[in-house]
Amino acid sequence: MRLAVVSPFVDRRHGTERALAELVERLAGKYRCEVHLYAQRVEDLAITSGRGAGAASCGAISWHRVPCLPGPPVLQFIAWVFVNRAVRRWDAAFHSLTFDLVLSPGINCFDADVILVHAVFQRARELWREEVQDPASRPGVLRRMHRGLFYRLLTLLERRIYTRAQTSLATVSRRTAGQLAQYFQRDDVRVIPNGVDTGQFSPSHRLARRAEARSRRNFRDGEFVLLLIGNAWHAKGLATVLRAMGMLPDLPLRLMIVGSDEEEPFREIAERLGILDRCQWSSPDKDVLEFYAAADLYVGPSLEDSFGLPIAEAMACGLPVITSNSAGVAELIRNGVDGFILEELRGTKELAGVIHRLQADAELRTKIGEEAASAACEWTWDRNAAAVWKVLQDSAERLKRLHVQGVGM
Repeated sequence: MRLAVVSPFVDRRHGTERALAELVERLAGKYRCEVHLYAQRVEDLAITSGRGAGAASCGAISWHRVPCLPGPPVLQFIAWVFVNRAVRRWDAAFHSLTFDLVLSPGINCFDADVILVHAVFQRARELWREEVQDPASRPGVLRRMHRGLFYRLLTLLERRIYTRAQTSLATVSRRTAGQLAQYFQRDDVRVIPNGVDTGQFSPSHRLARRAEARSRRNFRDGEFVLLLIGNAWHAKGLATVLRAMGMLPDLPLRLMIVGSDEEEPFREIAERLGILDRCQWSSPDKDVLEFYAAADLYVGPSLEDSFGLPIAEAMACGLPVITSNSAGVAELIRNGVDGFILEELRGTKELAGVIHRLQADAELRTKIGEEAASAACEWTWDRNAAAVWKVLQDSAERLKRLHVQGVGM
């Protein structure tokens, strides 16, 4: 099967892009797909070059660079949508390159045959409106204007793209499937949870790197290190984590925040709570195991998260985790057995209580971590790729039938 995979960038620093990298490797390697990746930037993938119909081969990943135009992100995204389509049309016209299917992780193009939905921006826009109204974490004026415009654009695209009956949709959790049904009346969405690379993320690998990882970040032996990874920190529940830490002033807590977002509103919260010196901000890195190795507990009390890949990876590493029912990965967690699920959204007291309990009980941390690692062994990328491959096959067959019916008319 010849696939066009459309994504602005692919790497292993970010959750959605890491999931895409794992998928396309398996589609090419195991299912012998001829993968043509249309992207502005590609890292951490074995790729070939060549544009013609005969330049690539089954089992290969060929990168077709899409130009990135300068300007603010919202204009860059608008340009991306049209430029990636133009590049594909150029390849079809001048290199005889046509595809069985166009696959996209999200709303990256108008003509995708299969979309893997990792976020519903209609819901993200609602959360953004809440954030803007919250004086404690309200972003700056320019950011409010830009993000508001960006979400408006994304939700318009969602309504246009997700309501097309001929486009097959799959998503990473039942929660997100429910949102697609609620906002776009799509009750035919398949649920395919993300996987975990347990060859990379394991208790033994985490513990082997623990001492050096903590030393590099100046964490002392007696300090209890919390970790949160991701962008859009309001939605990830960072304010809830900071406030829970503020309720535990006598505990030797430290917090690593890894991701890309506007730091200042959250630094202000931490400063008001007197815990700014306990917080450490880091940029995303493809060597994400380094962060898990330095941590004692993963905290992800999300207000909204389609899945929450860092939570699954932390579990595979044998770390105890705390999340919320608003994270899709919670559907795979047994509360109190291999992780903890908060009952209340923004449950600051509840979160503080679980942190306190885990910090005080090393035996409980070990037990929960062992159960978490055991559960995560079942969440493989091979299983994820097999389910996506089935969606691709079904979609290709359906498009063939529609084509025949159209010709017959």
